[in-house]
Amino acid sequence: MTTTADLPVVVIGAGPTGLAAAAHLVERGIEPLVLEAGPTAATAVRGWSHVRLFSTWGELTDPAAEKLLAPTGWSRPDASTYPTGRDWAEQYLQPLADALGDRVRYGTAVTGVSRLGRDRIVDAEREQQPFTVRLTRADGAEERILGRAVIDASGTWSTPGPAGADGLPALGERAASARISYRVPDLRDPAVRARYAGRRTAVIGSGASAFTALAGLADVAKDVPGTHSVWILRRGINGSTFGGGSADQLPARGALGLAAKAAVDDGYADAVTGFRTAVIEPADDGRLVLAGEDGRRLDPVDEVIALTGLRPDLSFLSELRLALDERLQAPVELAPLIDPNQHSCGTVYPHGHRELSHPEQGLYLVGMKSYGRAPTFLALTGYEQVRSVTAAIAGDTGSADRVELALPETGVCGGAGLFDEPAEGRSGGGGCCAPAPGALPA
Repeated sequence: MTTTADLPVVVIGAGPTGLAAAAHLVERGIEPLVLEAGPTAATAVRGWSHVRLFSTWGELTDPAAEKLLAPTGWSRPDASTYPTGRDWAEQYLQPLADALGDRVRYGTAVTGVSRLGRDRIVDAEREQQPFTVRLTRADGAEERILGRAVIDASGTWSTPGPAGADGLPALGERAASARISYRVPDLRDPAVRARYAGRRTAVIGSGASAFTALAGLADVAKDVPGTHSVWILRRGINGSTFGGGSADQLPARGALGLAAKAAVDDGYADAVTGFRTAVIEPADDGRLVLAGEDGRRLDPVDEVIALTGLRPDLSFLSELRLALDERLQAPVELAPLIDPNQHSCGTVYPHGHRELSHPEQGLYLVGMKSYGRAPTFLALTGYEQVRSVTAAIAGDTGSADRVELALPETGVCGGAGLFDEPAEGRSGGGGCCAPAPGALPA
């Protein structure tokens, strides 16, 4: 007779954190089943494959994953170099998924998670029931599988924030969607470059992704006259606007902020401060006009790049009992540790299974999804999370509670009000990403 303990641990998402979780489970003799909606591993990472991370290879691989990869002949790339998203996916994440073999299922979208025979309301024998995970396969067929625990590492890539300053799409935003992008453009792709070259583009956002877009568009402007950016910030510019600069212990992240500052200083971008987008409407010439909540109307632009953060998709967890912070949509015990008004990714207190737990025992949100709407998630944080969580699932409380992690400081990111909105360019469960020194999206 099959018992709950004989069932696999279901891991949602074959990104960096999800695959690391599977590797740790294998190391502990627990069978994982990784469910990935996309056709390959690291589908979300591949969505920003042209962007260079500002973490080095030495900060982007997990120890348990490396052990699993070792028999395959895999060797880690130069630890001091900065990979692109494509490099990370092709040289580490896909080989890791291949090493896991049939434990990873592709083209499998999770549409719901519950307890066997128990909806959200029912208390009776709830914790004794396995989890039920509802799937939709690529061919459209539905399926239900059972699991002893669920690790949700699905990330937030699929749900970018809107241009509207109130968290809702601006009036007219959906109608103008053909001219609005919510991703950092790959300006080395000729078709993408042609979309922005010689045109006026509004870039909305104040995080790493906005910096990346501004720096990239400035490079286009050097070659193509008429290319110009309008950088829209919801707050003003102060000493922390462009990040830590030379004080950042992640040098590539500091260099990115300096590149964005140079785009403004050199006249390739105009900064519009204190502007909260309320309306996007067509101009007489067919371009777009952005209107603010204060009544200001900006000059027409040809394109809009909205990089206002990402948010977790919680819809398929609606029948489970979650304890989430009302602001960040992160676990309530974790939220005070990652509040962007007080912390950068380098000042987050090390955390593990206790901070990631919910009233629904056996359920964990990990990786970027665990941060909800908070910004600047590092791959190292996700790897430590799943090391602790998998130890807890295995019953090794001592190891699960022994959480130790030292992260690089930014030098300037602590303090109230420094984050206007989350950085958009975070991978599905992975590291902070932005161009390395001297490299734009590649």
